[in-house]
Amino acid sequence: MSEQPAGTRALVTPPPPVPVERLGFEMPPVFATAGEERAHRKERLAGVLRLLGRLGYEDGVGGHVTARDPEFEDCYWVNPFGRAFGAIGPDDLLLVDGEGRVRQGERRVNQLAFAVHAAAHRARPAVVAVVRTQAPYGRALAALGELIAPVTQEACAFYEDHALLDAFLGGDAAGDADAERIASALGPYKALVLRNRGLLTVGDSVEAAAWWFIAAERAAQVQLIARAAGKAVLISHHSALATRERFGSDLAAWVNCQPLLEGVASTS
Repeated sequence: MSEQPAGTRALVTPPPPVPVERLGFEMPPVFATAGEERAHRKERLAGVLRLLGRLGYEDGVGGHVTARDPEFEDCYWVNPFGRAFGAIGPDDLLLVDGEGRVRQGERRVNQLAFAVHAAAHRARPAVVAVVRTQAPYGRALAALGELIAPVTQEACAFYEDHALLDAFLGGDAAGDADAERIASALGPYKALVLRNRGLLTVGDSVEAAAWWFIAAERAAQVQLIARAAGKAVLISHHSALATRERFGSDLAAWVNCQPLLEGVASTS
């Protein structure tokens, strides 16, 4: 029997590779009934509101997130007027129809602000959620009347997939006509910069719409910091498009939002 040379270690074989099909990877859930989907959507909506509140993306009574009801036509779940984002649970949400009438719940809704969400939902039937709230860097970018520039990989998710409404519509009291104008300006895109107001984002899930708002706010922050430091180098058109194709889907946004929501759930 041979002896191990002094000062050496025996070779140890690592564990065999785990088959890819056995590795967990969370995907959006599928529901058997509209009731199950409604309960899940309301839970996610309440979680997103708490997350946005924790990030500081609210200002007084301003800010709303809506989620399309999976069964009732032209009806949407929304946070009640005057409630802090951080205090909202699923049972606090209101069911409001496209005319701004509360169908379920015990508090008022800001009908003028809600009209913007309802118009966006009607214009985009595939959109599940709309986020329109207050965040400093998005508002600063809007004050400049600029789009998100492709200055980082993350910003490329919005490359040629967002728009600028280059007009000030008088705040959330602009009325139904301006709500339709906002929905028209949004067009087929995931995000809209409302000049002098801020950001609006949409998605095919509550999580996707929320992630796009957070990502747009962060992209605006980096863009403004880079400008303050010097002249940013833009990513090329071809590379920006390729990056958007890889990271700019609503599924990618849904995945990115999960860790943030887990953090809210674990400490709420």
